[in-house]
Amino acid sequence: MELTLIQKISVYALPVIFAITVHEAAHGYVAKYFGDMTAYAQGRISFNPLRHIDPVGTILVPLLTLLVGGILFGWAKPVPVNFGKLRRPKQDMLWVAAAGPVSNLIMAIMWGLALKFSPAAPEAISTPLSLMAQAGITINVVLMVLNLLPLPPLDGGRIAVSLLPHRLAYQFSQVERYGFVILLVLMFTGILGRILGPLIDATIGLLTWFLF
Repeated sequence: MELTLIQKISVYALPVIFAITVHEAAHGYVAKYFGDMTAYAQGRISFNPLRHIDPVGTILVPLLTLLVGGILFGWAKPVPVNFGKLRRPKQDMLWVAAAGPVSNLIMAIMWGLALKFSPAAPEAISTPLSLMAQAGITINVVLMVLNLLPLPPLDGGRIAVSLLPHRLAYQFSQVERYGFVILLVLMFTGILGRILGPLIDATIGLLTWFLF
């Protein structure tokens, strides 16, 4: 079913906003659990999208990727985490970083269940729900797989820093200052799509097998 641009925006808007904002809120919640109250003090542990939306990363960039095709890409305002305030900074960093991708996995499963039961919904909402659920699965799997790349400041990079020995962890963490530039270069050269594409397809295939 070929969708117009307006229909695509209508289908993708809610899944994109929730995928990005819940991801960020999850980081803040787990950081609070392990002792860092920074995000809590700034009111960022919230499922209110307005607290997390970045006009460029949450709206403009996803809209452009919908227009030009390729991997749907976007971000929210990062939740502030002071890793030095965690009870065990290096170890707890892993759980704080992993919280975002785990939240996306949970949302992908929830959208998968919505897709599974969409045929039973009233006819007027069955098709829109099915399309939105498919979008929700794709978006959350893309964000999960992307964020698990071992590249600081992505979550996978922080997980790697947490797991590496101290000297290697420090050296690897220095990549963070260039991480976003590296990511953009990989995206615009198409390398990112070639890396992520098979992983995204495999994850969606596994979820489909598990749920259906």
